[in-house]
Amino acid sequence: MTDTENKQFELILLNITGNDRPGVTAVLSEILARYNATILDIGQADIHHTLALGILIKTDSAVSGDLMKDLLFKSYELGVNIRFSPVSEQEYTRWVDMQGKDRWIITILGRRLTAKAIAEVSNAVAEQGLNIDGIKRLTGRMPLHGDDPLSKSCVQVSVRGFLKDQTAMQKRFMQIANDRQVDISLQEDSMYRRSRRLVCFDMDSTLIGTEVIDELADRASVGEEVRKITESAMRGEIDFRESFTRRLALLKGLDESVLEDIARNLPITEGVDRMMTALKRTGYKTAILSGGFTYFGNYLKQKFGFDYVYANELEIVDGKLTGRHVGDIVDGRRKAELLRLLAQVENVNIQQTIAVGDGANDLPMLATAGLGIAFHAKPKVKATADQALSTIGLDGILYFIGFKDTQIADRTGRQV
Repeated sequence: MTDTENKQFELILLNITGNDRPGVTAVLSEILARYNATILDIGQADIHHTLALGILIKTDSAVSGDLMKDLLFKSYELGVNIRFSPVSEQEYTRWVDMQGKDRWIITILGRRLTAKAIAEVSNAVAEQGLNIDGIKRLTGRMPLHGDDPLSKSCVQVSVRGFLKDQTAMQKRFMQIANDRQVDISLQEDSMYRRSRRLVCFDMDSTLIGTEVIDELADRASVGEEVRKITESAMRGEIDFRESFTRRLALLKGLDESVLEDIARNLPITEGVDRMMTALKRTGYKTAILSGGFTYFGNYLKQKFGFDYVYANELEIVDGKLTGRHVGDIVDGRRKAELLRLLAQVENVNIQQTIAVGDGANDLPMLATAGLGIAFHAKPKVKATADQALSTIGLDGILYFIGFKDTQIADRTGRQV
């Protein structure tokens, strides 16, 4: 006869809550071991020094009463509460069947996270028939008082199920993000998400808070004219190659000495140092793929340790800019080609790559990468890209790939 017919075993869910202290899990699991219980599932969390421990066990029916009695006495000694809930075989079978369903990771981040944002994301998940498996905080603990303009708050939500309409889900998340001033990322929890290896960045208005060609134009007293062309190009209204050629021609005669001065005073985007420190220490390869200029890309490479720089080379004759370039123009199409090439050189699958940019000429690169992130991007780019980061600095990318603050350190090794 089967176990089911003989009722020789029981499935019991243990929920343990109370003030956390060392040894609680060890002591309770020793009791389970003494009764030869099988642990089918276990999960533990600590929220503000409060323990939440769940254990699903299979135990012999003949000893289940004594087992629960011993657990109850020991929990009283430990100062924690324990609740026993029977689980039917049918319930357990349904839980096991969930194993075959798709898994998704939702990342919610911003300067502050409100209950309203969490509630709206949770409702969107429920509407799609997905089940939340777990929620964990990726950022450090928030201070109770004071408004830090550079504060960050991020939670990662694991969900399971068959997504009915991914496009509708993305659209709903974009609406919530705009309304609640947060960023929301939806990614399939595949092996590629957990094994990213190459990150490629645009430079101007991404790694730095300016367009270098505009800085050069100011020094050449043609700033207003160049900025109009730049803005039109970034909105996708004119071809990048045409805009690049027109803008560069206006710089003819500028002394090359201004390049160093501009490089030394580049406004570095919030979070670049922290992000690069974490990426390098964990073995990521990084590249700058820019429609700007190699002089400034190489400056950032030396400062932060990027592995590759591909950008446009200024032609300089007798110490003066000629208004022309040397070699091929790095436009949107070329950025995507370089991303594929670097993936081959580093021997990584294209799905293991990340691309980050803000302008229309970054869209081919963002679409090619396994994870394309529009960073503080123009509306057209943000609407087109799968993911967007608009509320915090570039180190927000680390949360998109699952880093926790406890795993991120600055150059001195101190956690930040």
